[in-house]
Amino acid sequence: MTEPLFLAPLDAPELGGEVTLTGHEGHHAAEVRRIKAGEVIWVSDGAGTAVRGPVVRADKGSITITIDDVVQAPERDVRYVAVQALPKGDRAELAVEVLTELGIDEIVPWQATRSVVRWAPERVERGLTRWRTAAREAAKQSRRFRVPTVSVPMTTAELALRIEQTALTVVLHESAETPLAELSIPDGGEIMFIVGPEGGLTEEEIATFTTAGGRTALISDAVLRTSTAGVVALAQLQALAARG
Repeated sequence: MTEPLFLAPLDAPELGGEVTLTGHEGHHAAEVRRIKAGEVIWVSDGAGTAVRGPVVRADKGSITITIDDVVQAPERDVRYVAVQALPKGDRAELAVEVLTELGIDEIVPWQATRSVVRWAPERVERGLTRWRTAAREAAKQSRRFRVPTVSVPMTTAELALRIEQTALTVVLHESAETPLAELSIPDGGEIMFIVGPEGGLTEEEIATFTTAGGRTALISDAVLRTSTAGVVALAQLQALAARG
């Protein structure tokens, strides 16, 4: 049976010490998952540090473990950032979940011109909460010790400014002539890729991104859903980086 992972703050954990889960995570572990004394679990701070050990106390709404192992997820030379145009329905959470499982570092919501979904000012916080919750739960399910950052939404103009700061920005587009595999993939720095909405990117958006330094690229011989394209792009980028 896979040892479950929970998220909680960790303050310089040491072997032989104890960590207590309280609040939502403690309730989930004790009351929902019904974790008992003697079971072995993982606890991570979501920023790369994790501890593992047996449960020594299981109370109502909290559990405590003794630390048998302290693990630090290695830092990577490349930082992957997905710019995700707002998709409709539950596809946003699906995209966030699978990107997290593959190891994305940051997800940026983007209100594209042709996005069906619109985040009015009063809906932004609610939308961010859904995306961040999806990222946390996916990190726990896949036992990743780093929960990706879900940033505040960016405009097209703001993205153009950020493109200038990246080592590479890939603009995913079905009409691009260059396959992603033919691009020169940097071995360090920030690699960002932009996923358009269901209705596709406008010519103005493409011009803005390419003028700022973005490279259009093709990742499939079919038109992918907006909730699928980012996942395919990230997997290809990781494979290309590993190949060197």
